[in-house]
Parts: sequence; structure tokens; C-alpha cells
Amino acid sequence: MRTYLDFEKPVAELEGKVAELRALSNDDSSDAIGQEIARLQAKADETLKNLYSKVTPWEKTQIARHPQRPHFKAYVAQLIDEFTPLAGDRNFAEDHAIVGGLGRFRGEPVLIIGQEKGSDTESRLHHNFGMARPEGYRKAVRLMEMADRFAIPVLSLIDTAGAYPGVGAEERGQAEAIARSTDCCLALGVPNISVVIGEGGSGGAVAIATANKVLMLEHAIYTVASPEASASILWRDSTKAQQAANNMKITAQDLLTFGIIDEIIAEPMGGAHRSPDVAIDAVGNAIEGALADLKSLDAVAVKQARHEKFLEIGRTL
Repeated sequence: MRTYLDFEKPVAELEGKVAELRALSNDDSSDAIGQEIARLQAKADETLKNLYSKVTPWEKTQIARHPQRPHFKAYVAQLIDEFTPLAGDRNFAEDHAIVGGLGRFRGEPVLIIGQEKGSDTESRLHHNFGMARPEGYRKAVRLMEMADRFAIPVLSLIDTAGAYPGVGAEERGQAEAIARSTDCCLALGVPNISVVIGEGGSGGAVAIATANKVLMLEHAIYTVASPEASASILWRDSTKAQQAANNMKITAQDLLTFGIIDEIIAEPMGGAHRSPDVAIDAVGNAIEGALADLKSLDAVAVKQARHEKFLEIGRTL
């Protein structure tokens, strides 16, 4: 069953009528019902197109958080062959919020890591809603360093509201773990490509998103803090999250202008949650193109290109 966002209510009403008529058409195959279905479906498609042609940053935040948006495991299932998950930080525990492993992307060996939010109550709790603890980032460092030793490119898929803010995580060195993971990304001698597929929240995202190429889906967001957290900090009122989102420059379109990301990946009309397979294929094509651009660079050149990319952001701003 499709879940509709608040701003999609006009489409929900039209598609609800279409569904009712289709149920009736099972008993009555008259041309009149068929024509009405076609008319309403065309109107629903046009309404959806109009709504998505002018989505606000807050509406993009809602789209990025949509529960039916494809998550890390869906991308791995469609894009990665022979995926072998690897677990544990060899220090404290396994963190299920960050998933990583080896596989083949369109015939080429890769290491892929990313946050998994889960798709139902049980899996969301298992993956801690994609919010990693320190051991998750230490696992990411372990896997990235292994990929570097064996000259295997690194892909990272970003989808998290942020690192887990619990007391236990802080006691085990959350900030230090994030910093070391970010440093590891910068030090890699192999190409790394990151794609923000949903939410790119704070240091929890940057820890594995500091890459040669940073790509973003059209309706994803990438931000220093969630709109709710920003509203709490600025106005001491989290209900002003919409106002914060509309002023924070968190959309792919804004970030491309600032040079923080390198490419926007178009989503199917109505967002990735409406046509997950199409969205995932588009991400695969963008990753393939980004890897091709870096394929000819040696380890020194890869590092230099990455360092220049992030230094340039500071110079630009």
C-alpha cells in the first residue's frame, strides 16, 4: 500500500478514485468506466508532475525520509553481484546501522558500505534506524583500509539522520570514531564514490561520504544538522523545522551550486519511492560514470584530487 506525504494529498485523492473504479471494472468492463479511469489517471499524473516541479526544501526532506524509499540493501540487491557482508570492528561489537562488504559492481570488484535504516519495525530497530554507534564507523575504517590494501574502489551510500547520540556511544568515543573515519576516507589511495540516497545527516554522513565524487539523488538532503535540531538550536523550538529547512540550503540543487556535491541524479517522477528499480538503475549509471572518470589516476593522483576537491570548497565559500 502506497504511503502519501502531506503535500501529495491531491494525488492521493485522484489515485484513490482510480483504485475504486478499477475494483468496479472487475465486475463491469464497460467502456465508460475504462475512459473515466484513463481520465483520472492522466489528471493524477499531471497533478503529481506539477507538485514535484516546485517542491520546497521541507517537502524534499519529507521525500528523503519516505518510508518506502529504497534503502542500502535494495541498492546492493540490484547493483552488486556476489555480495559478501563483513562484520565487526574487531574491538567492541558489530553495528548493524552500517552495513558493508565486498562484491562486484557491473563486473568490477568493489567495497560497498552504507547506512541501512530498515523497512519495517523489526528491521528498523535491528539497524537502529540507520544511526551508527562508534563501532559502526570503526568497522567502516577497517573495511576501507582493507580495500585500500587490495586496490579495490570504495562505494558508500549515505542515508542517515545522523550518528547515534546516546550516552553509551559518547562514552565509547563517537566523535573520535567519526573523525578517524573521515580521515580514512581522505587518505585512501583508491577512488571512492559516495551517493546520498536519502538523508545525509551531520557527521554521521560525512564520516563515510568524504569521497572523490559526491553524488546526490534529486530529492535527497545533505545537512550539518537535521531541520528539527537546527530549529531547536536557533529558536529553541523544534516545531520551526520547516522554516529551518527552507533556509539551510540542504537540497541537492543548492549544494551543487556551492560545489559541495559533484552531480545530481534524477529521480523518477514522484520520487524514488514510486519507482525504486528505476532510481537504483540511475544511481548505478552515475556510479559507473564517476568511476570511469577516476580509473586512469594512480594512488597519488587520487588522493591529490580528493584533497583539492575539499580544499576548494573552503576557498569558494
